[in-house]
Formats: sequence, C-alpha cells, structure tokens
Amino acid sequence: MASVLAVRGHEALSSRLRRAVTGAGSPHRLLAEVSDLDEAEELLASRQPDLVLLDVERPREEAVAACGRLATAAEAAGRKVPIVALAAQLDDELRAELLAAGASGYVLSTIEPESLAIALQAIAEVAGELSQNGDGAGGSRSEFLRWTGVAAAVALVVPGRARPERLAANPSPSAPKGLPELPPPFDGESDMLRQQRELIAAMRKPVGERKWVMVIDLRKCSGCDACTIACKAENQLPPGVVYRPVVEETIGTYPNVSRRFLPRPCMQCESPPCTPVCPVGATWRREDGVIAIDYEKCIGCRYCLAACPYSARTADFGEWYGDGTPGGRQPYEEQVSPEYNEGLRRADGGSPVGNARKCHFCLHRLEAGQLPACVTSCIGHATYFGDANDPSSLVSELIGRPEARRLKEELGTKPRVFYLT
Repeated sequence: MASVLAVRGHEALSSRLRRAVTGAGSPHRLLAEVSDLDEAEELLASRQPDLVLLDVERPREEAVAACGRLATAAEAAGRKVPIVALAAQLDDELRAELLAAGASGYVLSTIEPESLAIALQAIAEVAGELSQNGDGAGGSRSEFLRWTGVAAAVALVVPGRARPERLAANPSPSAPKGLPELPPPFDGESDMLRQQRELIAAMRKPVGERKWVMVIDLRKCSGCDACTIACKAENQLPPGVVYRPVVEETIGTYPNVSRRFLPRPCMQCESPPCTPVCPVGATWRREDGVIAIDYEKCIGCRYCLAACPYSARTADFGEWYGDGTPGGRQPYEEQVSPEYNEGLRRADGGSPVGNARKCHFCLHRLEAGQLPACVTSCIGHATYFGDANDPSSLVSELIGRPEARRLKEELGTKPRVFYLT
C-alpha cells in the first residue's frame, strides 16, 4: 500500500518494526533503509517514496535537524511525502519541535507491527498523496484490511481531511489568558468562589507545578444531569459524544427501592492505559495531569476507546442533531469549538469528526480562569476542582478524607478523579 524509506539512527530498525514493512504478508514495501541523511535526501528525489520513517532515538537537536532536512528535501522533490517520527516515547517539547520542523506524524516503536502498519497507511493517506482506493506497493486496500483484520480501525480515517502544511508547534497551550480579578477573600464566601480563587492562583504557576484534581461528592449528587448538559453545550458535542455521563443504578427491592448516581468524566489517570496504545501518539498526558488528544493527529482507530477501563472515550461519527429534522442542521451546531483553543469547526468536514473524544477538564476555561462547566452547573455543589499541588486548596482537603475513593483502584491507573461516598 505504501512504499517506505526508513532513515534509522545509530542502530538498525528492530525486527518487530521491520516486520511491519518487510515481513511476510506485509502490505507495505521498504524501498531502502539508510542512516546517512545525504543519501536519504537523494533517495527522496530518485525513488519517490510514499512515506519517510525517521528514527528519532538520537540527541534532541540532531533529531529535530534531521526532520527539518528531510521535510525540506520532500518539498524540493515536488511531492507531499509525510515524514513520520519513530520513537519509544515522545515528551511534549520534542513532539512540538518535530511538528514545527515538518513532521507529519509520529508513531511509537513499542506498538505491534500490525498497528504500525495501520498507522503508516493512515498517515500516508491523510498527510500524503497515497490514493485511498488505488493499488499501492503492497496490493489493494481490501488486501491490507484482510491482513490486519481490523477494517473498522482504518475506516474512520477521514478522506481528504483538511490539514495545514505545518501544524501548530504547541498543540496543548497552557498559558493563562486574561485571568479575572476577584474580590479579596472574606468570611463565609462560597466554595465556588474559593475554588475559582485557587484556580487563578494555580494558573499563575508553571504548568508542571500544578496537578488538576476533581472531587465528586456522591452524597450530594441528585442525578439531575445538569453537568452532562452543561458539558455538551460548552464543548458543542454532537450526538453520541458524551464527556460526562451520569451512571444511574437502582438498588434494593420493592418496596424499599432507591437510586444512586455516579457522574463519570475522564479519570485523567496518572498511569493511563489509553495513551500507549495509540499508534500515532495522538493522545498523551500533559504536565498538569490532563490527558489530551491532538485531533489533527488522531486517525480514528479507536484503540484508546477499547483500552480505557472507564469507558470515558467516545468516537465522533460525524452526526448532527438537526439532520433529518424539518428545520435541518442548526446554526449552533456549526459554531467553532472551544476545545483546546484550536478553532476547529465540525461543519468544515475535518477534525474532530472521525476522532476519539473525551473530557479534558475544560482546558479552554481553565486558561481563562474559569472552573470547568460541570463544576459551575452542579445544582447540588457536588463537584469540586482544583490544584492538588496546593496543600491549602479545597480539593487537597477533600481527597485527604477517609471517605475519598477512586474507581477501579486495583488496576493501578491512579485516577485523578476522587469520589466522596
């Protein structure tokens, strides 16, 4: 399906990665494996690969410079040849530098060969010139799907998704923007005002010095779904996409029956199982503890949906509330999304349609000094939010109580959402 030029570092490609492009039955074709950048530039012009796989397991400056050279050579060749960075892990800083240097994507070397094959195919189609329907180097698309056995994983790659030539180097901004001025603290002030005051103080610290935590008092939750509705309105979520559902349970036997409610946002785990399974590194844990998604990198494979033990992720299948109704699609559905401050608009046909989506603690509100929408809309004041790195904060007090619990703690995911029971 894709002809690949591999530019390795000091070590040869591992056998598991080589299997994805040279193994028996592999849908891709390895044109060459080189370590010399001059030779790689010549091959870009003469062999015209569909994709360049760049091993960035090398010093940071060298990796970024290599990416820039190959991106420039690809442009000079007159074709859109995606440069895909390959590493065991990527921190936010290196990730941003590689994107700024011209990388079109990145994959983790820890994934299985079959997953790597899917990722390479998706990036070649979305960011390059590889035909989605025609035959490629290794056979037809149907043969590729039969080889991987996961047709649904590739089906959500959005054909013709609009992509800028260079993605923003900072996909997860964390700088405060015009924080509000609050009155001085006073006796008897509400918990809501105290939380906002503590939030503003936290936003003035470097991003790595704050750790966001949410606390939900189940004894106060009435199951009104105000938080769910506020979240959908705030983030302009389409049908089928819910960031904060409220799970309801009926307990007891008639006539002694009662109900209990469990709001379930993303747990923002310290050891998230959803991030390492992403074949293109499109989801990661920020320094402040929030698990973020780069919509322009997500290929819609939904591996993260399957990996999350809390079912906290959903897929955007491109549905609209107004479709099929007499009034048709409504203007409010076509507004620019505030998520991650990226200015994305579903009506344009690109991201986040086809992507995995999840709660992100309303990062765009935090950067404006505002609490998440679910916190401010809770009629029972059952949801609390703040910086756990501040020992004097309200959330630090609450998570220290003996009745504080976390969901599925036995899994070792270390959720950052606590429940008071």
